[in-house]
Amino acid sequence: MEPTVRRQQWLARASLAAAAAAVLVLGVFAGIRTFALVGVGLLGLAVTAAAVWWALSRRGVLRVLAVLLALAAPAWVLLKYTEAHLAWVVALAAGLWLAAVGAGRAALVLHDRPAPMPERPAPRARHPVLIMNPRSGGGKVDRFGLREKAGALGAEVLLLEGPGETDVAELARKAAAGGADLLGVAGGDGTQALVADVAAALGLPFLVIPAGTRNHFALDLGLDRDDPSKALDALHDGVEISVDLGRAAGRPFVNNVSFGAYAEVVQSPSYRDGKSRTTLDLLPDLLMGHRGGRLTARAGEQVFHAPQALLVSNNPYGTGDIAGLGRRARLDGGVLGCVGVEVSSAAHAAGLVRGRWAAGLTRVTATHVVVDADEERIAVGVDGEALRLRVPVHCEVRPRALRVVVPRRRPGVRLARPPMNWRLIVRLGLASARSQHATPPH
Repeated sequence: MEPTVRRQQWLARASLAAAAAAVLVLGVFAGIRTFALVGVGLLGLAVTAAAVWWALSRRGVLRVLAVLLALAAPAWVLLKYTEAHLAWVVALAAGLWLAAVGAGRAALVLHDRPAPMPERPAPRARHPVLIMNPRSGGGKVDRFGLREKAGALGAEVLLLEGPGETDVAELARKAAAGGADLLGVAGGDGTQALVADVAAALGLPFLVIPAGTRNHFALDLGLDRDDPSKALDALHDGVEISVDLGRAAGRPFVNNVSFGAYAEVVQSPSYRDGKSRTTLDLLPDLLMGHRGGRLTARAGEQVFHAPQALLVSNNPYGTGDIAGLGRRARLDGGVLGCVGVEVSSAAHAAGLVRGRWAAGLTRVTATHVVVDADEERIAVGVDGEALRLRVPVHCEVRPRALRVVVPRRRPGVRLARPPMNWRLIVRLGLASARSQHATPPH
């Protein structure tokens, strides 16, 4: 039996054992009261979720009361467990259950591990041109000495410094016309997308230097975001991968395009100065439908009717991610991920704790997504950049359009957590060595 298969099998068995132990602990020490304990816990969870919804969708005194309820619900659950002298039983059972879920997910990761994106040796660039934004990421270009390190490796550096806005795409085109055989960017994802679009159109390799604030594109490429200078290793010891590139209303994006609540929030002039305060101030009108256009969208055969939020991504995010803050296992699937969120009541808000099975959550993939609204222009966030675009907004994917050069040695992509599938965990745990060897994990 292969070591990976053996480890997968024992992780599944450990998961089943921990889950059985959690049930046994409750059964032995709580007896018939187990059902009451579960009911109290589920009730507290539902009340907390509903209270969070009310806190986000109300203002003033009602918001304060909702916050107090959200804090009081779990405290009430803990009090009930303590009064029954079963707090330690619940804590032990919860710990065993968490261990079961952790081991089970580890087994599923090994079973469903996707093949890595194909790599090939990167051609040596004779005239690499790197565009750097010294203001991006709080000054990472200067803090990590990116300009000097790139120059020492033979790269030409163009700094985005000036009193006004710079047409980054035009700057990249001029660099290519001047003989650049590789284009790169040290900046945020919005700037990355603009230059990536030029590189894709000209068939040039593209270098990502994660010098922005979040750099989700670099994260999904497996780059080191803590030290952006390590991305420069690709200039002398790199490999090339082909990834997809998205377009929304003709504008390129490497991560996602957001519509609805989130897109409306980032439009506010006060958002950059006080993100939390601005979000809390605008959310009630957005969630209750008193602000922003009424959206409709079509992704393949799926139609979204009046979602409060819609996220279209360049390849789908992990199944537990509804905000575009997680990871994508691959960037070369040739599809768009599309997630619609509709939360119109406290019951819907409580239902979101079910994750991908929530009633207010719809998730599909498609090669083309069309978003319309009852307004001529709508707020759209393209890789975090706030725009107002004319409807309908057409989103499409260009499969493997971009040649990305990355360091041969890099942290790599940490796989997204798979959803729990107890039936599969049981099958993996009870499988014999012969059957495991005959049907290896895909």
